Amino acid sequence: MKIQKWNKENKGFRFIASLITALIGAILFTYIQTPIPWLLGPMVAVLIGARFGKVNYYWPRYIRDTGLIIVGYSIGLSFTKTALLQILEKLPLMFLMTVILVSFCAGIAYVVSKISGVDYPTILTGSIPGGLNQMIIFAEEIKGIDITTVTFLQVARLLMIIFFVPFLVFGKFFGNGKIDTVGIVQHSFQPTEQLFFKAILFASVCLIFAFLGKKIKAPTPFLLGPILATAILGISGVHGFVLPTSLLDSSQFMIGGYISLLLKPEKLEHKTKIITLALISGVMMIICSLGLSLLLVHGYHISQATSILSLAPGGMDQMGILAHEVNANLSMVTGYQLFRLFFIYFVVPPILKLVFKKAIIQNKKSI
Repeated sequence: MKIQKWNKENKGFRFIASLITALIGAILFTYIQTPIPWLLGPMVAVLIGARFGKVNYYWPRYIRDTGLIIVGYSIGLSFTKTALLQILEKLPLMFLMTVILVSFCAGIAYVVSKISGVDYPTILTGSIPGGLNQMIIFAEEIKGIDITTVTFLQVARLLMIIFFVPFLVFGKFFGNGKIDTVGIVQHSFQPTEQLFFKAILFASVCLIFAFLGKKIKAPTPFLLGPILATAILGISGVHGFVLPTSLLDSSQFMIGGYISLLLKPEKLEHKTKIITLALISGVMMIICSLGLSLLLVHGYHISQATSILSLAPGGMDQMGILAHEVNANLSMVTGYQLFRLFFIYFVVPPILKLVFKKAIIQNKKSI
């Protein structure tokens, strides 16, 4: 009994166990040469360890946030004046693609609701692509929504995207496509004193923007803040420097260990049915985004990898990491992902509240 209590309360021991497990996963995935091994490896290892091990794993949020800041800085480097103009030109198409993707997800949610017997508001809230934290917060505000199911559906979708999309992008279908040149940051030699000054400047500004974003409750502030900070400095003429691969791998490691602990299927009711339907709906979302990405490739001169990563219904940080790995157009990928994030953050919740209110009123009338 004392051992179980110690295992539950001793965060240091739990984190060290998580860290060792994640490191084993990263090394193993590097050895078998999977895509983004320092993200997928820790996720798989910690997920398995948490489900079947005796240790109650723990991964501090501030470590995840540190990883997001590093990724945010790296993504922000791709925002040049040319890249910004390119994004502004594509805003109408971004809006159209986002509306189509969200509408498709709403249709899938309706079918899943009918098959599973779970109420539509719960399934719909759990099926909206992106905005994991926002949808969970929204679910807490609406009476009658099963927060556990919403969380599971959102995390399951995110994990599926993170696992499947890398193999699509690194596979033959996308691997043979051309590489985008816009938004790729080139390496250049800079004096040591200049590098030190820029490191202090960019680190300070990224941290300030991250905590300001958290203060005003912006979506994913520890990612969005550094992106905006680095982009503003870059567009104004102060260019940063490319981070070493080892540091980028470390940032993926910090994020992967945290994400894996979000999925808790043991708290679900009707586990088998919900898990099966979550997998099916996740695959359907990937197919939809894949179809839209093919239209995007034919409409604009961008690579297939850039297109699928721009429209994949996953997290902006994970898609940004993938874009960096395959030399896709980072600014384009981030632009699309960021637009959908803000669309879901500001536009979708008010619409959902209106739809749910009408549904409640109709149910009362039918009674």
